Amino acid sequence: MQSELVAEGFEIQLLAVNEIGFSGLSGMASRGDLPLLQDTEDQNVWIEWDVTYRDVVILDRNNQKVDVFNLTTDSLSDPDNYSALKTLLISTAE
Repeated sequence: MQSELVAEGFEIQLLAVNEIGFSGLSGMASRGDLPLLQDTEDQNVWIEWDVTYRDVVILDRNNQKVDVFNLTTDSLSDPDNYSALKTLLISTAE
């Protein structure tokens, strides 16, 4: 989806954040091309944003949480879910 958004002219950046205490960054890196960040006790974004596993947290231009899309309940293998997430990202960016 990242490459589609860029190709369509949207300045939207997707990235993954690993929860504190969970290993797997190297394994995650080999499975995709998203930038990967490790949450820290200083930032603690999983707690601050009330994240559930596989949440896509949508931030506005000021990095404020505006919406959440969960990939477990709304798998991107379903074209309607894929379209809904893409539409949500674009509408937030605009």
